Amino acid sequence: MLIVDSDVLLVERRLRTGELLCPSCGAVLAPWGHGRPREIRGDLGVRRFVRPRRSRCTGCQVTHVLLPEALWPRQLDAAEVIGVGLEIAALGMGHRQVAAHLGRADDTVRGWIRRFRRRSEDIRRYFTVALVALADDPVMPKSAASPLSDAVSVIAAAHRAAAMKWPEMNTVSPWAFAGRVIGGRVLTCTSSAS
Repeated sequence: MLIVDSDVLLVERRLRTGELLCPSCGAVLAPWGHGRPREIRGDLGVRRFVRPRRSRCTGCQVTHVLLPEALWPRQLDAAEVIGVGLEIAALGMGHRQVAAHLGRADDTVRGWIRRFRRRSEDIRRYFTVALVALADDPVMPKSAASPLSDAVSVIAAAHRAAAMKWPEMNTVSPWAFAGRVIGGRVLTCTSSAS
């Protein structure tokens, strides 16, 4: 799985011109059909049908699904929806209140919050390093009420720093940015954010 830009035409062009490289061996990726169609739930009940592009490495012959940054692996909800849920949880609301606000099942939201909370220290460290690398004069977020809140704050700060460096990042949500930075592993980031 490789997280790519949400612009399908840009990804297709980059794939066909050999600009995408294998994350395993660094060789050029070539087109290799499409993944299975997926229905992704967006905000306000919007449903989006996605059929991710597949690629095959010309070196090691491994295939990779090219997943748009607005989606996270193995999630039925868009990154932005999950991220907003995590932001609300960072304010101190419980999973039932977050679920009611987002119109999602309690168990689904509880799962997001639990997985993020378990990995929040790794995520906080990873995005703190990213913030320092991106900002000329980084302003560290103040310590919050919980590790989950700290992680949410530093993701937002790193996104702001990236947008200062590259203004086009203003069109990308902080949660799509976070997924892109750590390969979509915001909820399952043990290997990427350690």
